[in-house]
Amino acid sequence: MMSSQSMASQPLAMSSGSTQGFQPVFQAGVHDAQRGVDLHQGMALYLEDVCVDFDGFRALNHLSLYIEEGELRCIIGPNGAGKTTLMDVITGKTRPTSGSAFFGRNLDLSKLSTEEITEAGIGRKFQKPTVFEAFTVLENLQLAAPKHKQVRFSLSRKQSSETLAKIDMTLETIGLKNFRSKQAGLLSHGQKQWLEIGMLLMQEPQLILLDEPVAGMTDHETVLTAELCLELKKKHTLIVVEHDMSFIDSISEKVTVLAAGQVLADGTLAEVQANPEVIEKYLGR
Repeated sequence: MMSSQSMASQPLAMSSGSTQGFQPVFQAGVHDAQRGVDLHQGMALYLEDVCVDFDGFRALNHLSLYIEEGELRCIIGPNGAGKTTLMDVITGKTRPTSGSAFFGRNLDLSKLSTEEITEAGIGRKFQKPTVFEAFTVLENLQLAAPKHKQVRFSLSRKQSSETLAKIDMTLETIGLKNFRSKQAGLLSHGQKQWLEIGMLLMQEPQLILLDEPVAGMTDHETVLTAELCLELKKKHTLIVVEHDMSFIDSISEKVTVLAAGQVLADGTLAEVQANPEVIEKYLGR
């Protein structure tokens, strides 16, 4: 890990966002995670020159990515581009071989466990919904709210008025207010996706990662999910990995294209779709 002094003396790669005025603090660790993330300079996520190697294969190749607080960034790219590895680095599942990965100014993601990263305020929804299908929608949200690890204790304990109000607000946000007593396993695929997003919201994340949120959804569910993402953006920073271009067009401000573990291009969707390299390596036309 480079010192703050050596970082200051090196030019920052500006391929995916601006770091103007931003300087990470290079003494982050567990105690910083307990104090919370420092977002006062407006940078939610800072990845600088990140490489990830797996047995001789380079999944991320000097990748730099900067996400501002309150931004909704879409990530696209062909299979094998490094999208999943990128999300794994952000959530602590995979450690960078080299480079820097910070949440805010003070949290060095390479030094935190997945649990510490979750508690610090990063939530991830995987492509396949992982809800408790035997429990109701309400019970799933109750399980997501408390810190206690035992399911029986979590469901039997009396919820505080604050938690109950939060559950009601979450049900309203994800569009499942009228399904609170329905068994999760009986929900449609799209509704299960929304429920899992609701379970993330119960943990009060500041940065939300959504992995192909509309895969397998009906057209109507896709439209409602786009509306949900735009609603979430009012209070959260979002990174959305998706292949559905019409969905991306409906929610995106800025799109980053990955290929071979690197940032190939970024800009508006129209700009990246017109990029000759993107056309050659991803869009195929």
